[in-house]
Amino acid sequence: MGFDERFLGVGAALPRVSGADAAASVSLDYLHFTVVLDSVRRLARVTGVNIDGASLVDVPRGDDWRFDDRVPEDWQTGPAVYAANDLDRGHLVRRRDPVWGTPEVAARANSDTFHFTNAAPQAGGFNQSEELWLGLEDHVLEHAEANRLRLSVFTAPVLSAGDPPYRGIRIPLRFWKIAAWNQSVDGGEGGELSAAGFVLDQSPLVDTSEVVAPAPGEVPPLGPFRTFQVPIADIAAITGLSMPDLVAADVLPQTVAAAGWRRLDAASDILL
Repeated sequence: MGFDERFLGVGAALPRVSGADAAASVSLDYLHFTVVLDSVRRLARVTGVNIDGASLVDVPRGDDWRFDDRVPEDWQTGPAVYAANDLDRGHLVRRRDPVWGTPEVAARANSDTFHFTNAAPQAGGFNQSEELWLGLEDHVLEHAEANRLRLSVFTAPVLSAGDPPYRGIRIPLRFWKIAAWNQSVDGGEGGELSAAGFVLDQSPLVDTSEVVAPAPGEVPPLGPFRTFQVPIADIAAITGLSMPDLVAADVLPQTVAAAGWRRLDAASDILL
């Protein structure tokens, strides 16, 4: 139940919320994943999921989005935010990632991903960059094929004070993801932790200071999805989360990191 930091056979802890943000946050365990919900922003500040790629089960998707009754509904971004507009309820923990184990366990994990605590508003529609974002776990799983096909993945919106307001929330303009795996060839206890960090940006590509503000109730302007591989230390900085083990395990070469965020247009651009 919940995220297991020893799932990889080497420690890979859930990034930690600190300071004032910690006081507003609550940790919610689901099957094979955990969501740390920010009760003020009404969105996840961090999620962590364990993926056993060798035991994934194909389960019908469904679409039964619902509140988590363990916390008040007004702590969650519910259906009113997504009604009559072009916003998608974007899964944070990807629907298929925790869906492994026995058929019964897999079905329950699939259902657990449809809690509003695991959703965040994203611009509607798909394009190449978003498909790349959704396929990052698959690409890293293929890279880790010799190592039991196990991953731990952490993801959430970047909850910035500058995010545009809409229907009582602020819509995140950026999302981050970190994939972690064990470099041990036998997949046993020990080995070496490796990790890669990514940011998806849906900020408008124009200077928003020159854009007429949306009328009350209208969705703020959102840009196309752009995906970057970034230093994990940068993710820690922009989120305010503590993740020293993941920062130390970053596979991005220092020479590449020094050149700035690396724009990704295809899976072949990813450095692992």
